[in-house]
Amino acid sequence: MAESEYESVLCVKPEVHVYRIPPRATNRRYRAADWKLDQPDWTGRLRITAKGNMAYIKLEDRNSGELFAQSPVDQFPGIAVESVVDSSRYFVIRIEDGNGRRAFIGIGFVDRGDAFDFNVGLQDHFKWVKQQTELAKQAENPDSGPKLDLGFKDGQTIKLNIGHVRKKENSSAKPRPPAGGMGLLPPPPGAKAPTLLPPPGSISVQDSVMHQPVKPATPEILGDLFAPDVPPAQASHAAAADLWGDFATAPRLVTHPL
Repeated sequence: MAESEYESVLCVKPEVHVYRIPPRATNRRYRAADWKLDQPDWTGRLRITAKGNMAYIKLEDRNSGELFAQSPVDQFPGIAVESVVDSSRYFVIRIEDGNGRRAFIGIGFVDRGDAFDFNVGLQDHFKWVKQQTELAKQAENPDSGPKLDLGFKDGQTIKLNIGHVRKKENSSAKPRPPAGGMGLLPPPPGAKAPTLLPPPGSISVQDSVMHQPVKPATPEILGDLFAPDVPPAQASHAAAADLWGDFATAPRLVTHPL
């Protein structure tokens, strides 16, 4: 194991009970009912750490942190950590000392949530170990993995269904309103075009022509139209006679001798 690897903490539980379990005579799994659950042999703190690919279950004193026992775990689930058949809160772990001696002891949690966290902490670590191992293998042999063949095989064809865009039969462009207009919409088909009304108090040219009174044709007017034409010479002579006629008919001034 390299010296540069650091130790990380995966899980910490403040209370765990330790039990001395009888040796297993057969291959059947352990049962927590065979232990003295009301009389634990030791109570302390549990801490799971990881260093490289290995995980370590450490049983420590709650006050001083002194190590009571340690269980190296190289695989989970495996022989180093086993669950019992009759409860989800109790496990059997294999502890080791520095001299190579090994023993199996039972541990139990008061809360089921603590037992769940204990399981998840180990599962997540070894899932990460598996991913790292696969990545390392792929890095060493990049061509060993299966290749994806996207080429067409002999006689293989492909069919593409592309939807056609259909134009509307009666679609027509809407006329734009004239520039500077009032922005009125065109009338619907078959309707009469609206007419603009004049402002209040104004009279249109058509109304003034239509409402202008017509004088009846009088005889005097008609007589002027049908009067005989007078020659220009006679008309000028008659006009002169009329002009001097006023002076001729004027009274004469009578003078008396002094």
